[in-house]
Amino acid sequence: MFEIVLVTPQIHTNTGSIGRMCVNSGCNLHLIKPFGFEIDDKHLRRAGLDYWHKLSPHIYESLDEFLEKFENQKERFFFATTKTNRLYCEAHFSPGDFLFFGSETAGLPLDLMQKRREGCITIPMTSEGRSLNLATSVGIVTYEAIRQNLDKFKFRSLVCEF
Repeated sequence: MFEIVLVTPQIHTNTGSIGRMCVNSGCNLHLIKPFGFEIDDKHLRRAGLDYWHKLSPHIYESLDEFLEKFENQKERFFFATTKTNRLYCEAHFSPGDFLFFGSETAGLPLDLMQKRREGCITIPMTSEGRSLNLATSVGIVTYEAIRQNLDKFKFRSLVCEF
């Protein structure tokens, strides 16, 4: 499916909710330290409900460690940021793409995004706000990527039964 990358997440409940979404969407979760919480935090597990034990997040000590491991994949990196005008729905996602999201307080490092500017995407917002909740942003972009590739994956039946 897709590779969800959280760079220095700070809020345990966001990370827990994103982990739950990853289980339900079949995505892998990559967590890059430092975190603003402990990985065994009860609030993290609570936000992930009974899904957290089904998730095997990949944890990296630094962004450099992650980038070294996936250097050959960089053409498939997408960076969610407020520093571009390219809408997320204009990107063409493919299975295996890496979807990067920054910390709740600082976003993604500029030097990371400058290495591949064409991978920068944004979610439209009014001028009244600065950013969306991290878990909300991850859900919006991930499910657009899934929508674009729905025919390539198997999900439970989508038939409504009453």
